[in-house]
Amino acid sequence: MSSLVSSPSKKQKTGQSELEQLKSMTGVVCDTGDFASMKQFSPEDATTNPSLILKAAIIPEYAHLVDGAISYAKAHGNSDSERLSIAMDKLSVNFGAEITKIVPGYVSTEVDARLSFDTKGTVEKARRLIDLYKEMGIDKSRILIKVQ
Repeated sequence: MSSLVSSPSKKQKTGQSELEQLKSMTGVVCDTGDFASMKQFSPEDATTNPSLILKAAIIPEYAHLVDGAISYAKAHGNSDSERLSIAMDKLSVNFGAEITKIVPGYVSTEVDARLSFDTKGTVEKARRLIDLYKEMGIDKSRILIKVQ
């Protein structure tokens, strides 16, 4: 996104950056787990995916989101594999919940791509993600579920 705002010639002609011009013609969706970028560019909506969340999860300022997901999984899972699945879902939702505080529109959360040929599993996972958002007080009307 930085290339959109760095062209001085475009700004001189219109008084707006390329990003501002783009925003006047279409909605801008941010695809990241980095809250600072979202705050900088003020997108309308945001989308995440597991690889972006995992990349963002190593940022020290977001350690509380990881710790919260692990604690939640320990309290709700009965086996290591179940705890891992719960922790990953909760981590995605923890990031998504923070994103709802930044963007005014939708937040997309992706269902695990390994479920892409499992319709029942995909629907169950989507419902689980919506339930996790609901537990955090976030209405499903703000959430989009991405299916791969």
